[in-house]
Amino acid sequence: MRKRVFSGFRPTGRQHIGNYLGAVRNFVALQDEYDCVYCVVDIHALTTLEGTESLREDIQEMVLDWLAAGVDPQKSIIFVQSHVPQVQELHTLFSMLTPLSWLLRVPTFKEKVKMQPHNVNYGLVGYPVLMTADIALYKAQVVPVGEDQLAHLELAREIVRRFNSMYGFVFPEPKAKLTNFPLVLGLDGVQKMGKSYGNDIEMAASPQEISERVMTAYTDPSRKYRSDPGHPEVCNVFRLHGFFTAARAEEIASDCSSARIGCVDCKKILAQSISSNLEPFRERRAGFASRPRYVSQVLADGANRAEAIAKETMIEVREKMSLLQRADLERLG
Repeated sequence: MRKRVFSGFRPTGRQHIGNYLGAVRNFVALQDEYDCVYCVVDIHALTTLEGTESLREDIQEMVLDWLAAGVDPQKSIIFVQSHVPQVQELHTLFSMLTPLSWLLRVPTFKEKVKMQPHNVNYGLVGYPVLMTADIALYKAQVVPVGEDQLAHLELAREIVRRFNSMYGFVFPEPKAKLTNFPLVLGLDGVQKMGKSYGNDIEMAASPQEISERVMTAYTDPSRKYRSDPGHPEVCNVFRLHGFFTAARAEEIASDCSSARIGCVDCKKILAQSISSNLEPFRERRAGFASRPRYVSQVLADGANRAEAIAKETMIEVREKMSLLQRADLERLG
């Protein structure tokens, strides 16, 4: 029997190439080995959002990108977190057995407090408990993470372990599947690629938009003139060549370091390479987008499949915790 994978992603709208290289391509690859559950974690997003006007559109656009990239709704369950209400019930039950001290020591909580001191809400503190409920509700055995996320998964394992110890075994302890989540710097060469920094390239961008964006990218800061030899090892444009022009990377590095090509030439090659790589994606996306209800149908089907698992889990949880169930009322009445 194949193991079950769970992964959740905040609804951030159209995905950029950093999202693709860091997560989406792994979503696609995992489908061949695992039963995958991929969740748009809209409740999690509320811990930091101060406006929800674009939330529905962001969900639609992100899922459209997932589908066009190759996440297959026939192989994987794709759904929106809030569409399966059992996760909020399990979150509440887990919160009753999770010590507050465990949550206050989480490094990301401290970081978020610094970033949004005006909005330190209860949900922000309880974020790891809801994350644990996300994973445990579907009895996922495997969670793909980067090394920087191992501490978060270990806390989820502690919460699950505590539940099993107090009430009896229900949940497998999820194990990390270390995956290669490369840090993709943005076009500024300083910050991680992200919409909020304005340094990204959307996966769905047209060839012209890609070219315009790439031409704004910072390159080797020590190269002042076209005739100066470049240093590809410190150039972010060359790092992107490593992903999108891998077959020619050595040639480009040699031409750059010997000044046979300048930074503008290097950017033009990169823009063409990114555009060529994403052409099949753009075609598939356009096809899905031409069917207005397609994403909604995928998400509705995914929610039904996810909820079927969730209901079975919660019957087991309530039984272990000696909570009175509706079926008991019918039997006792």
